[in-house]
Amino acid sequence: MPRLAKPLLFLGVVLAFVACNTKTTPIKTLLADPGTYDGKTVKIAGEVGQSIGALGFGAYEVNDGTGTIPVVTQSGGAPPRGTRVGVEGTFRAAYTLGTSSRAVLVEQRRVSQ
Repeated sequence: MPRLAKPLLFLGVVLAFVACNTKTTPIKTLLADPGTYDGKTVKIAGEVGQSIGALGFGAYEVNDGTGTIPVVTQSGGAPPRGTRVGVEGTFRAAYTLGTSSRAVLVEQRRVSQ
């Protein structure tokens, strides 16, 4: 049963977003066309990779299986590695160089398990 707990909790996060009539955007889609999403509020869901936090501030990476994007938070710190999260925030395109794009999501709201 413990092996099923994390996937079921992740499903709960995704369902919570769906129940709120929201749609998550695949990270691959965000990074493929960063200019379209720059400055807009988007929602993503995935697993936390690297994370760092101090004094209530933090940064962490979210991987949804299609890509990875860093998320910065101004309150609440960063969730630990391996946590399944749903994040709503402002998408900020940093740069595009050839076929490589870098961006960041500024967290406004987070649901974690």
